[in-house]
Formats: sequence, structure tokens, C-alpha cells
Amino acid sequence: MNFLTKNEQRVSKEFLDKGYIISKVSNKQSLNFISQLIKDNVCKLLKLKKIDLNYVHNYVKAEDLNIFRIKIIAEINKNKYLRLHYFNICKELLYSLSGNELMMQKNINLSIQFPNDNSSLLPIHSDVWSGDSPYEINVWLPLVDCYKTKSMYILEQKNIIFFEKKIKNIKTKSSDEIYKLTKKKLKWLKVNYGEFLIFNQGLPHGNIVNNEKETRWSMNCRFKNIHSPYGDKKIGEFFLPITSRAMTEIGINFRYPF
Repeated sequence: MNFLTKNEQRVSKEFLDKGYIISKVSNKQSLNFISQLIKDNVCKLLKLKKIDLNYVHNYVKAEDLNIFRIKIIAEINKNKYLRLHYFNICKELLYSLSGNELMMQKNINLSIQFPNDNSSLLPIHSDVWSGDSPYEINVWLPLVDCYKTKSMYILEQKNIIFFEKKIKNIKTKSSDEIYKLTKKKLKWLKVNYGEFLIFNQGLPHGNIVNNEKETRWSMNCRFKNIHSPYGDKKIGEFFLPITSRAMTEIGINFRYPF
């Protein structure tokens, strides 16, 4: 017998069927904190009073983008409240999908993709193929409206059997070959500011050149259940516990007296 609530069962079914869920953030104050933190650091770097993130490409050269991005990542991750606010935007859905004892990535990632710039591409891939645990879940937060090529694509769960059959027949299994093989089956995701995407990072996903007129800004962070198996990314090195419960602490610290 399944003891999950009806809502938990509905959420679980949607995630298992598609491999992702797009949802409204559950805490708008936390979203505002994250957005303002980003904008404050951008303005500080560019010596501006205010900024529309959609048009940052008007102020930064494409060849300077990666250094610019790394500086922002370093600065925002110094803020001790960033991870808490990021967790707050998706806490309820995380609890439904991964349980309420969670590990969270130590540093939150930031992606910036200028229009018509091929320097920030993430070819089709699965994080699990490169050593991540299949028990990890990825929370992707747009800081601007993301749509069409300004967003990302994913191969939905329903197409995985098709993918597994087809991939056996290609020789090199390069990202280009895999993309060509799956292109017609890929789902382009529309995720607006005020929403977040939570997805199974074991599914093939990626992006292409942003052919829209605006810059894409998105953050991503991995979570996993404390008690689930780990891949190459370990506790302390990549993950830190954020909602460890009393009995877990007792169990970890228990020592036999003889």
C-alpha cells in the first residue's frame, strides 16, 4: 500500500512519466533575494546603477563572458543565505520527490548565454554518464523568461526506450551524433521567471546557440537524499547536508561501548 498523499502521488507520477516538472516558485521573497543578489553583483562589476539581465550582452563582450560569469559565481556564493533561499523556492517539490533528508550542492552554478554566441554551449549529455549519481535531482532556476533557443531541451522519459535502441547502432556516440539521433524527439522547455524546472539529470539534455534577441540567465543546483547512493561527488567535497534529522545524527554518531 502506498502511503503517499494524493498530491505526492500525482507529483511522483508526473515526474516519472516525463522526467521533469515545471512549477511556480514556492517562496517569492527568496526568488527576489536571489534575483537582487545577481543584479547587485552585475551592477557592481559593470559600474551601473541598474540592469535588465536580458540585455547584459550590450555591456559585456562575448570573449569576456566566461571571466564575467566566474566572477559573479564567486561573489554570489560568498553570501551565506543564497543556498537557503535557493532551497526555499523548491522545498515542497523536493520533499515529494527526494524525501525530507537532503544533501545540497555546496556552490550554486550560473549560466549566461548571449544571443548568437557559441562559447557557452552545453552539448547533449546526461550527468550520470560522467559519474554523477542517478539519485541526484537538478533544480534549474531561470532569472529571465526562457523559451525556444533561449532555454534548454530534454529527452523526455517516454522516449528513453527509443533512445536506448537507437544509440546501440551508432559507432562513435559523439554528442553531435547523439543530438542528430534525438533531435526530433527533444522537448524544448518554456520556463518563465517566477518558475523553476526540476528534472532527472540522468536524461539527455543540453542547449544550442541562443538565436533569440535576449541573454539567457539560469542557475542550477543538485540535491539528493542523504541516504541514497553517491557517485563521484561526495559528502563534504560537493554535497553538504541541509535537512538531516535527529535519528540520522544519532545513527551516524553511535558507538558501541564494548
